[in-house]
Amino acid sequence: MIGIAALFLLSWGLFGEGLEEVWNVEKLAGYFEQAKSWAWLLGILLLLVDLLLPIPGTIVMSALGVVYGFWIGGLIATIGSMLAGILGYGVGRFFDEKFAKRWLGEKDFEKGRSLFDKSGAWVVAVSRALPILPEVLACMAGLLRMPFGKFVIALACGSIPMGFLFAWIGAIGRDQPAWGLAFSLGVPAVLWGAAALMRRR
Repeated sequence: MIGIAALFLLSWGLFGEGLEEVWNVEKLAGYFEQAKSWAWLLGILLLLVDLLLPIPGTIVMSALGVVYGFWIGGLIATIGSMLAGILGYGVGRFFDEKFAKRWLGEKDFEKGRSLFDKSGAWVVAVSRALPILPEVLACMAGLLRMPFGKFVIALACGSIPMGFLFAWIGAIGRDQPAWGLAFSLGVPAVLWGAAALMRRR
């Protein structure tokens, strides 16, 4: 996980400062307004590219809220976040189990698989509110063979509140409030708990 995180941090080190200077909610919303009917697709593509480049996903989600409003902007942001997570999972799953065991060591591979089987869903859900970790954990979930259905449910539990929260922030034109972060951390955990209870029943 540290190795994968280091790759994302290297990307931030190389490009992050320049992107932060160029991108903010107002500028990105202006670009989306110019794109008109294609802005939704551009927003989703930017969230997907976040897997490789230091794209500030929360700014993209907020800009979608500015242009499309809470409901449509939130839906587009959620779809983009979900697709980005699934793409990361796919990247991890692309490498076969033999490669993963050779890279991580068979003992650590089994430990990681056990961790993701027992607690990975909570981690995936809550990580959507944090920088860098969503991409890292999505890749690790695929690499360690977390069941895809379980991953998608956990991903939705984190992506839905994040997408609509930041679309709402963009729609009302406010900066991120302190309680917004608490909301984005707490709601995914609550949603996953409810989903886990439903699965058991």
